[in-house]
Amino acid sequence: MVENFNQPRPDDSGIAPKKILVVDDDPAIRNLVYRFLGQQNYLMESAGDGKTALARFEQFQPDLVILDVILPDIIGYEVCQQMKKSRTGTLVMLLTGLADVEHQVTGLEWADAYVTKPFHLRLLEKQVQALLRFLQPPVHPEERKRFVFEKLVIDPVSREVTFDNQIVSLTALEFDLLHFLAKHSKQALSRKDLIRDVWGHEFVADERVVDVHIGQIRRKLEPNISKPIFIHTVRGFGYKFEPPSPTQNKNVQLMG
Repeated sequence: MVENFNQPRPDDSGIAPKKILVVDDDPAIRNLVYRFLGQQNYLMESAGDGKTALARFEQFQPDLVILDVILPDIIGYEVCQQMKKSRTGTLVMLLTGLADVEHQVTGLEWADAYVTKPFHLRLLEKQVQALLRFLQPPVHPEERKRFVFEKLVIDPVSREVTFDNQIVSLTALEFDLLHFLAKHSKQALSRKDLIRDVWGHEFVADERVVDVHIGQIRRKLEPNISKPIFIHTVRGFGYKFEPPSPTQNKNVQLMG
């Protein structure tokens, strides 16, 4: 059944509240997250299995989905993939008890964030706030600047990345991470810096989350992930975006 909650009102700026769909087969966790975030002025909906979640996703059109991985009918990874293919721009946070690195890597192939159980509600709220900032369009002229590196184009207005005129499919968080690196081209950025400036001050996470997302971007963008030509590792520190030279560009082909 659909839970009823008082409809949040637009804030002082007149902006409608963001919509969040909570999907978890454990009613205690589902109701806890639903009620807590509802009290933070989000418009909430919930589901207890994958099939119901996909139906409500189409009806509700949420800005963010908080999704369990282990569901009774469809694995959460598949639900996430279907949602992302169905509607671009939707953010998905996986909320699960599967804490090992392999599951996180698998989940982040499509999801924008991966949070493990047990969790603290206040930290979850901050992570939700940090994710939803990715939906805010760039305002300042500098933030609207399109970056062109030979065949690679990063457009913050359309939030699209193309290589050799082919769309590179990135999650919202992957786009913001790549855009931030490109905006600071040739500058070495620490993992701590990236978490602060891309995820936001409120986001609390192991610094290795940066490595996982960089790995996903490389798989989608780099011709050879063992020899990256765009995003370089600064050993023991972080990462640096350094566009390839014209000579390198002649041999670059987009990986499917």
